[in-house]
Formats: sequence, structure tokens, C-alpha cells
Amino acid sequence: MKRILTFLAALALPLFLLAQTPSQEDYIRRYNNLISRVGASGVGVETLLDKWAADYPEDTQQLMARFSFWFDKCQTSKVIQLPQDRYLGRDPLLPMTDSLGRKNNFFEDYVYDDEAFGHALEALDKAVALEPNRLDFRLLRVDALTAYEKGSPDMALASLKALVDENYKQRTAWTHPSVEKVDDEVFKAFIQDYCFTFFRLGTDSSAEAFRSLSEHCLTYSKEDPLFLDNLGSYWLVSKKDFKKALKYYNQVLKKHPDDVTAIRNCVLLARTKKDVKLEKKYLAMMAQYGENDVDRASAKARLESLNGKK
Repeated sequence: MKRILTFLAALALPLFLLAQTPSQEDYIRRYNNLISRVGASGVGVETLLDKWAADYPEDTQQLMARFSFWFDKCQTSKVIQLPQDRYLGRDPLLPMTDSLGRKNNFFEDYVYDDEAFGHALEALDKAVALEPNRLDFRLLRVDALTAYEKGSPDMALASLKALVDENYKQRTAWTHPSVEKVDDEVFKAFIQDYCFTFFRLGTDSSAEAFRSLSEHCLTYSKEDPLFLDNLGSYWLVSKKDFKKALKYYNQVLKKHPDDVTAIRNCVLLARTKKDVKLEKKYLAMMAQYGENDVDRASAKARLESLNGKK
């Protein structure tokens, strides 16, 4: 969810100034100056965008600015009251309890206007059509859908699956302004970011999206530890099925005995089950392969404590 919040906050940030004709540079300067004063959908922004589009209809920066205009315009923030600790992965703005000690927390939420959201996607899709190799454009669309769909990321999931298919079947030469080269490892890292986002949303639907996207990635790399760990976490956290969770973690550890994610979750699983023998097994692995001295020392101390008990 942190990714989505960061994305929402970044809508009114200035566009990157690329090497273009002087007239296009002038539009970018005028746009950046205007939004710094009035925001992404403030007074005068649409008029400027219309002039920019008339002169340069296929300028992707103009289209991205129009996307920002409509996305900012389509959302309205409100405060809702819920009897829970978290909402869509977010902490409450104001945690409270009533006179009986029951939770009565206040959360920020967003309401979206469907028509304005459609205009935002239309602008973004035009930019994607003009520069189909721009992975940042594709991911921005997923961000928008994830925010719009809240705890039921069906369209976002479908878009990500299609993106995974395109990556492995067509071997698209992606570009992204934040990285020098988008190889398979970088691409997987981006996809895993969305897996984590779905997991953090904390709804039944988002948990299923987390599982489904992870399984889809494994169709192209059957023994990838990243997505096998995800399935272990799905069965451990979402379904409380310890047997199935352990199966996936052990599948990872069989080939990657130093996979700290699998080891750490197996320790947690063993403690939840109160299975001391199982916990000892994975504590020994953590004592050997822990990410840092603190992790290794903590595992050793816990292991010594358990071995000292009768």
C-alpha cells in the first residue's frame, strides 16, 4: 500500500524535462510552473493542456500531464470510521476506543468518479500506444487501477498477468527512467512489489490476487524462490494452513538453504504451532544464514534456551 500512497502523492510532481523542441520545452516549463501553484487539476491547467495537445497531440509528456489532471480530479478524500486496526494496509489517522473499550478508528479513504477516472486511463493508454516499451507507463496504469479498485484488485491483477505474459513471451525490451537496464531480475522485482502491495491490502480478494499473481509468475519459472516464498506466506498468513505453507518453504530451502525469508517464516510457523523440534531445526539454519550478526546471535540464543529446557 505504501507504493500506492507514494504514487498518489506524486501526481503533481513536475515532469522530467527531456530534450525536445523549444516550443515543447516551453509547454513543460509553463505546466510545471502552473501546477506548482495550483496543483495537478487546478484552475488553468486544463486550458494549458488543451493548447499543448493541439500543438503536440502525440507528445507523451502532454498525455502524462493530462492523466495527472484527470486522476487528481477523479478522487475525493474522506474520513471513515471502522472498528479495526488497519484499513487497506493503512494505519488509522486517529486511533480511538469508545466507552466500552471497543475500537473506533478513523481512516482516510478515497472516492473515485468513474467518468473522470476513465478520462485518466484514456490519456495514459494513448501514451502507452505511442511508447509501448515504457515499463513505467504500464506500471503507472497498474498503480491507478490498484488505487481505484481498493481491496478488490481484479483489473490490476489482469493487467499484471498480461504484462508478465508479454515479458516472457515477446521478450519486450523495456525501458524505465529509474533503472539503466530492465533485465529479468529487475522486472521480477517490480512484479514482486505488486505482490507485496496486494498482500498488504489485507482483504480476502487482495490475498487471492497475491496468490494468483505469484502462481502466474511460476508458470514461467517453476522454482523461483521469490514466488514460492509468496505462496508459503499465502498459506501461512491467509489460510493458516501450516502443512501447505511448510511445503513451499521447504521447496525453496531444498535448493536455497540460505533463503532467509523462508527460514524466518518457518521459525514463525513452528512457534505458532508450538512445535519446539521444528523451531530448533529452522533456528539452526537462521543461526548459520541470518542476514546480519543480530539475527544470527538472536537465533543462537533462542536455540540455546530451547536446548536448555527439559
